[in-house]
Amino acid sequence: MSAYQPSVARPLTGVLATNKLIKNTYILLSLTLLFSALMAGVAMATNARPLMVGWLGVIVWMGAVFGLTMVINTMRNSAWALLPTFALTGFLGYTLGPILSLYLALPNGSQIVMTALGITAITFLGLSGYALTTRRDFSFMRGFLMAGMIVAVVAILANLFLHVAALSLAVSSVVVVLMAGMILYDTSRMVNGGETNYIMATVGMYLNLYNLFLNLLSLVAAFSGDD
Repeated sequence: MSAYQPSVARPLTGVLATNKLIKNTYILLSLTLLFSALMAGVAMATNARPLMVGWLGVIVWMGAVFGLTMVINTMRNSAWALLPTFALTGFLGYTLGPILSLYLALPNGSQIVMTALGITAITFLGLSGYALTTRRDFSFMRGFLMAGMIVAVVAILANLFLHVAALSLAVSSVVVVLMAGMILYDTSRMVNGGETNYIMATVGMYLNLYNLFLNLLSLVAAFSGDD
């Protein structure tokens, strides 16, 4: 009977580790989203100026995001990584505040924001729930998602000089699709052992949600005739 114990213990240990990873990730994700919302509220209350205006603002924003992400990755196996994690999500929340103020100033701004928020929540719960319950491996999407993100970033930078409204909407549509794919991909990595660090899993999922919500705002406003 003892001969069967190792074969049972290993899968059980793996399942327990995966469940712990998923639990810790979603707890931390909830906390970072709450902190981000708080910082967005602070920015709105203090009438903070938008950062992502012009190419210089976008470069500063991207530099801060990539810089903090690299710091988190370097410290990923230490509890100290929580500090730059909250710094990153707080920064993104604060820079989101002025954008929300602009949308809320529109005639039906509250409806636009709530619609984008609702679609974001439904998309996340649906896709993440599907990946968790089916345990399907979506690693095959990696190449497509990486190529799509490169194209999207190049298009965003190009449009800083071109100022083409149609291109902006096209990029937002592409990013929405890519972020939906990233939610599936990142959830699948947690389930199938591709990601074992809950801090990195949280950062990845947070960025997916942030970009999804930001681009849905643009699309919802455009389709409502207020963009």
